[in-house]
This record gives sequence, structure tokens and C-alpha cells, in this order.
Amino acid sequence: MLDDFFVGSLIVTSIVAVAFMVERGLALRWKKVVPVQVEMAVDSFASAADLPVVRAACEQNPSALSRLLLVIINHLRLPRPETSDALQTKARREVALLERWLVVLEIIVGIAPLLGLVGTVYGLIILFGGLSKNVLGDYVQLARGIGLALHTTLMGLLIAIPSLVAWSYYSKKVETLTVEMETICDEFMRRAYRRGEARSETAPPAPRPGAPETAAAKK
Repeated sequence: MLDDFFVGSLIVTSIVAVAFMVERGLALRWKKVVPVQVEMAVDSFASAADLPVVRAACEQNPSALSRLLLVIINHLRLPRPETSDALQTKARREVALLERWLVVLEIIVGIAPLLGLVGTVYGLIILFGGLSKNVLGDYVQLARGIGLALHTTLMGLLIAIPSLVAWSYYSKKVETLTVEMETICDEFMRRAYRRGEARSETAPPAPRPGAPETAAAKK
């Protein structure tokens, strides 16, 4: 029966909504995206000797922030603009991973009330269909139509409202995490390049004290 179809569709929608709420809640935990150990390693970074410490902290605590910092570390011998471009490319991918499945909650916010509305319309069709037959004694069919209309409307709203709250909250959390990671990466890159950690591999070595002058130097 169509009654069971509408109710079943709403039940399945609610299960999917709850599943993705829980999944995003676990995936977007602050310590999972921005581990404390990695943040502390960046805060204590002061010279080239600290680079292995930062790398080890990133490798031991896999996360979005760790992967971004490893991109910086692996590109430190390149000019800063090239490192920045590589970081931005990786950052776009990491943000996309953080936003993954949020679109499902957004879709549920839209379709749950619509499913409830379709069930309401079907319930009204049943209701007025019974009245058109002039079967005044058939109260069961009338009650069925009214009950279906009310139940589907209520279920649709009960699914859509929590999904809307979760979608809004997780979207804002992704934005906050993105700003935090951007701040940490920018600070780490600024310290590394300011202290000369990023040296070009093609730069000529400095002459040793007492070494004979080259022909170019004599000129």
C-alpha cells in the first residue's frame, strides 16, 4: 500500500540522516583534525633542528593539518610562492574531504518535508475520496486519510529540523577548522622561511675562508 511506502520512505530517510550525523560528528572532532601534539610541535618550532620533530609529530598523528604541514616541509627547498601554491592545492582537497557527506544532510533537509507533503496530499485524497462516495458510515477510511496526512507531515518535519541543525553546525565547524589550519600553516611557513630553512638547491655554496678567488670574483 502507498501508506506503507510513504512511512517507510520517511523511516529510511531518518536512518540515513542519523547515520551521517554520527559519521560527521566523529570525523569533525577537533582533536582528529587539529591534533594537540602537532599544534604543540609547530608552536615549539624555532630552527632547522626542529623540523624532524614536526615531521615525526605529523606522521604519528595523521590528520588534515598533518598532511598540510608535510606538504610545506617537503617543499621547503623551493621558493616560497611555489610552496604556497602546493599548499593551497592540498588545502582545497582537505577541505573537500571535511565537507564530504554534508551534501547528504542538505538533501535530506529538502526532501524530508516534501515526502511528508506528498503523504499529506495522498491522505487528503483518501479522505475526500471516501466523502465523494457518500459512505457516511465508513469512518475507518476517513480516519486512515486523516491519520496518514498528519503522520507524514509530522515525520517529515521531525527529520528535516534536526538535519538542518546538524548541517548548519557542521558547515560552520568546517569553516572554523579551515581557518585554524590556515593560521597554523601560515605561521609555520613564515617561521621556516624567515629562519632560512627554505634554501634553493641551486644556490651556489658560500666560499670558505682562505679559499682562492674564482675568475668571476677577480673580475
